[in-house]
Amino acid sequence: MIGKLKGVVDSTGEDWVVVDVGGVGYHVTCSSRTLRNLPAPGGAVTLSIETKVSDEAIRLIGFTSDGEREWFRLLLAVQGVGTRVALGVLGTLTPADLARAIALDDKKAVSAAPGVGPKVAARIVTELKDKVPEGAGLVSALDGPAGDASASPAPEPVRDAVSALVNLGYPQAQAMGAVASAAKRLDEAASAEQLIRHGLKELAR
Repeated sequence: MIGKLKGVVDSTGEDWVVVDVGGVGYHVTCSSRTLRNLPAPGGAVTLSIETKVSDEAIRLIGFTSDGEREWFRLLLAVQGVGTRVALGVLGTLTPADLARAIALDDKKAVSAAPGVGPKVAARIVTELKDKVPEGAGLVSALDGPAGDASASPAPEPVRDAVSALVNLGYPQAQAMGAVASAAKRLDEAASAEQLIRHGLKELAR
């Protein structure tokens, strides 16, 4: 199995790139976001690879990071989500955006991906609620609107509150969602203790 490719970009297409590794060209399927972030032909590139083997062919799917590949694997575990839909989600949402959407139960953000209707979006949010990769998007998930690169980092009390709830045994995604909901209702100067207390009320609902 191929887990990583390091070489130069040979050529690209609508949903693929050929990576030249020592004179051998590997055809790799990628999301639109990954393709947009690739260098021009001749530029150096390293891709994390998911190898899909079927009776018809061996297919390589490339990602800009191991974390993005982990999200791809999680998405494929959701009923109704295949390779095309999973890549559509990752082409529309960054891993941090996806973590935030799941934490805040934002089905609308997920359904913005091509091929994802309301039912599939609901399944993605519900089935992945407790499966967010460790550390995935913890800060970004609480940093304001999804995809807002100008958002300031989450305040320290928010981070401390999330950490405390995780230490109490709550899944990270649930802890993020509870603290985010509590932060919206409380004053901006709310302490970590207040956020924890209100977060626990959210989790008890």
